[in-house]
Amino acid sequence: MSDDQVVLRPVAEDDLRVLERFLTDPEAAGLFAWQGWSDPGRLRRMWAENGLFDTEGGRLLVTCGADRVGFVSWRKILTSRTSSCWNLGIALLPEARGRGFGTRAQRLAVEYLFAHTQAARVEAVTEITNVAEQRALEKAGFTREGVLRGYAFRNGRWRDAVIYSVLRDEVHLADDATP
Repeated sequence: MSDDQVVLRPVAEDDLRVLERFLTDPEAAGLFAWQGWSDPGRLRRMWAENGLFDTEGGRLLVTCGADRVGFVSWRKILTSRTSSCWNLGIALLPEARGRGFGTRAQRLAVEYLFAHTQAARVEAVTEITNVAEQRALEKAGFTREGVLRGYAFRNGRWRDAVIYSVLRDEVHLADDATP
């Protein structure tokens, strides 16, 4: 399947088992996303409460054709007392990685956020050794801004990260920018 078949859509109850894999299966989460065992029931509770959307962030399922391949998520980051931006994340199942789906999904998520929120900036952070994600972000239109030293704790030690961003003025939005 090609990356132009990648679509974002709201998470349905039947999709929760796919998202729960990232919390219960280290291989599904992958080297850079595995943070240890986590409460998979948390997602079901959040989904029941708000469908995984609220004013502070959200999640959309990434599909390619009929296949559920992962999800994108975003959360609000306060940048000053009166402004904020979105921090974007992605998780793809092992069988979907390295096929261009992440680039396409992140591009669609950026277009969605700029079309439906007032944010002027979307940022993404990844570990400095996650070269594949850095390439995907650059292909999706993000600009590398710098290194964040000692940014995230994973697998017993603090890791450096790289921050990327894309600004509203850098993205052309179609009149019907839907995922």
